[in-house]
Amino acid sequence: MYFSKLLIANRGEIAVRIIRACRELGIATVAVYSEADRHAMHVRLADEAVAIGPAAATESYLRVENVVAAALRTGAQAIHPGYGFLSERAHFARACRDAGIVFVGPPPEAIELLGSKIAAKKLALVAHVPTAPAYLGDDQSPERLGGEAEQIGFPLLIKASAGGGGKGMRVVRAAADFAAALEGARREARAAFGDDAVLLEKLIERPRHVEIQVLCDAHGNGVHLFERECSIQRRHQKILEESPSPVLTADVRAAMGAAAVRLALRAGYVNAGTVEFVVDEAGNPYFLEMNTRLQVEHPVTEFVTGLDLVQLQIAIAAGAPLPFTQGELRQQGHAIEARIYAEDPQRFLPSIGTVAVFAPPEGPGIRNDAGIESGDVVTVNYDPMLAKLIVYAPDRTAAIKRLRGALDEYAVLGVTTNIPLLQAIAAHPAFASGETTTAFLDEHDLSATLVEPLATPEVLVAAALLDAQQPVQQTSDPWAVGAWRLTGMGQTRRYGQGAVTLTEELTGSAFQAEGTAAGAANGTVRVVDVQANTLTLAINDQEQHFFHARDGVDMLLHWHGRVYRVALLPLLSVDALGHAASAGGDAGLAAPMPGTVVKLLVAEGQDVAEGQPLVVIEAMKMEYTVVAPHAGVVKRLPFATGALVPKGAALIELSTPPTA
Repeated sequence: MYFSKLLIANRGEIAVRIIRACRELGIATVAVYSEADRHAMHVRLADEAVAIGPAAATESYLRVENVVAAALRTGAQAIHPGYGFLSERAHFARACRDAGIVFVGPPPEAIELLGSKIAAKKLALVAHVPTAPAYLGDDQSPERLGGEAEQIGFPLLIKASAGGGGKGMRVVRAAADFAAALEGARREARAAFGDDAVLLEKLIERPRHVEIQVLCDAHGNGVHLFERECSIQRRHQKILEESPSPVLTADVRAAMGAAAVRLALRAGYVNAGTVEFVVDEAGNPYFLEMNTRLQVEHPVTEFVTGLDLVQLQIAIAAGAPLPFTQGELRQQGHAIEARIYAEDPQRFLPSIGTVAVFAPPEGPGIRNDAGIESGDVVTVNYDPMLAKLIVYAPDRTAAIKRLRGALDEYAVLGVTTNIPLLQAIAAHPAFASGETTTAFLDEHDLSATLVEPLATPEVLVAAALLDAQQPVQQTSDPWAVGAWRLTGMGQTRRYGQGAVTLTEELTGSAFQAEGTAAGAANGTVRVVDVQANTLTLAINDQEQHFFHARDGVDMLLHWHGRVYRVALLPLLSVDALGHAASAGGDAGLAAPMPGTVVKLLVAEGQDVAEGQPLVVIEAMKMEYTVVAPHAGVVKRLPFATGALVPKGAALIELSTPPTA
């Protein structure tokens, strides 16, 4: 019934997810990889692996001929595209078919029809699926689009017709902002999808984003697997997803599910897909688009239905009929997914580097879909999502409690992650009460919870013990587990938040700690266990568990759900900060991450105001605008449009205008 060998045209956690589903079915797997992913986890796990090009996705994962050639060379009978990359490219599905390879997804004709947001909305109207007021015309001239925007009324959305994931999307609240927003949306859509066609749509204020999972086989059967609510988003990118939605009634759920199946069947759809809606404050749903692929958030549906969507995809692609009818499906319990990104949660900028420690939580009702392990590298070349944490419980209250505990246990060191943001959302009363709209992050200021925490006495004691270590070749001392022992007894180690002195060795594994970091009273510290990246101490007889790693001269420690950066201060510390600033009035604006300059918004010699946009750079498929920190004059623009810039590079030299 199934294939004997399947190639996975993807990377990261979804490639790993598909490999594991295939193992259960007895299907051999072929991974493809770019030069940047030569040692990636999906490559290590697959039965075979084929290099398909350089690090840039356009030269590897998006090269149809390379992927198809790899499948033919290895004898793979089918290709699973995962999500992203080529998953919604009709020409890829067609190339697979022409090569005699089964594409695990819908036929290319359905991808073409539904991949265009304009065509999909027209089809939705025919299928009697509710839609919001919109312009879906072929005339894409700025003049026509501007006139249609006036007819729809503001606020409205500009959306890339071929897009997804928030790319090529802009919210416009006033006519004066329309032209600039249209230009930005088209530029981003052209770069991401090779197509700058857009549609205009009335903006539904404070909506919920609710999507329906559908499955259709090649025999004319279609069902829905209920809904997922994906309302908590940042820049139109989903952060948390759950099923069931906390607000849908049984009648609305049934109506939305039936509408989604009607749309899919009318489009000639086969395999797994997702029909997305926005639901207004009155509970009315409006069709957004159909994603013709597996969704990132599919595990929440798997938890509440007990089904494996990847295995069902493979079965459908092999020609099997659906093994159930709509009436046989049940939605039970509650599941929540949190996306773990290598990202600064305060500035929403990607974080790259080596993941020194990756230790996801384990336990009943906890699932981790990860694409990395400790020691793997996060590069600038691809989306920064590391993994997905999915929890399940009998009801929403219990699921939220489980989510909070699992996030506190989630340890990632070496790159910055968005876990503090996920913790803040999960702990917020509005989330607990189900008040989850797409405006959640705008309406609830979580910035105070995202500040990097100051090291506690326990953390500083742990850092002092780790800083006092000295590698040894051989030892019979039980303290030397992990091949190290302490040196420098009596030496005070000073940190930004306090100082610790290990005054004496009481036994082979117990020490006296004194100083501002030892708490109100001097403490006894006993080493319970130490490994390469874990440390367990008994501080005044209270056992404490830490994950630890080095980042240059700094120590990174995970303790009680937070990551602490502890810097050992030199004995004589000279604060050189501000010397450059005092030498003159110039300010350099640095690139917040490696990227490409896509637009210069100012010219040399130009006066600019505080907060004025200066440069637009693109990194990890998203655009970021650098703004002026103060009023001034543009002295120099070191980089031209199209230039590649490293992190920290000065994008603009901006001087303070002379005072009158």
